[in-house]
Amino acid sequence: MCSGLSNNEETTDFGPNLKILTPNSQIQELQTIIRDKNTSRSDFKFYADRLIRLVIEESLNQLPYSDCHVETPTGAIYDGLKYRSGNCGVSIIRSGEAMEQGLRDCCRSIRIGKILVESDSDTHIARVVYARFPEDIDKRQVLLMYPIMSTGNTVLQSVNVLKEHGVPEQNIILSNLFCTPQAAKTLVRAFPKLKILTSELHTIAPNHFGQKYFGTD
Repeated sequence: MCSGLSNNEETTDFGPNLKILTPNSQIQELQTIIRDKNTSRSDFKFYADRLIRLVIEESLNQLPYSDCHVETPTGAIYDGLKYRSGNCGVSIIRSGEAMEQGLRDCCRSIRIGKILVESDSDTHIARVVYARFPEDIDKRQVLLMYPIMSTGNTVLQSVNVLKEHGVPEQNIILSNLFCTPQAAKTLVRAFPKLKILTSELHTIAPNHFGQKYFGTD
């Protein structure tokens, strides 16, 4: 289950669709290593991948399932669950691409689209400059992947372009590692039906994530 917030924030302030990984010592250690300026790049990537996997797996729990029945090797009938058809991932370039392997590790054949959003250096206004999706994305549940949210503007534009391609707001699940309260408020106000899954709500986001993960710092 998902609960708990950093900085004594209350989840009720952000509506029912913002979910946070249940805090524990393992998650806090991963968050600490990622924030530590002395962490080597190899360690950073290793522990970031661990946190990504935890977030992706919990994000998958937000997808719809259907009942199913299978026969075991002993001939018994087992009442189980299976994903409903039509899931896909969309990563926001470039840092969102760090989360793609974590999704593929959990869903081997899942299709992944991409969005590129650029911000004006003077006005900081974000705009979508590239988007590539499966042709039937409007019929799919979408895991939108973006690890760091400081203002929420990049994700705001990305959700808008998904909606322009016919994806219902309630069919989008944002998979995120670190989110500020400002970004959370921006998104839940703009998209009250959007599902958001993050590992932490904190006023200070590790904005060096993409550069450190891809070795461009």
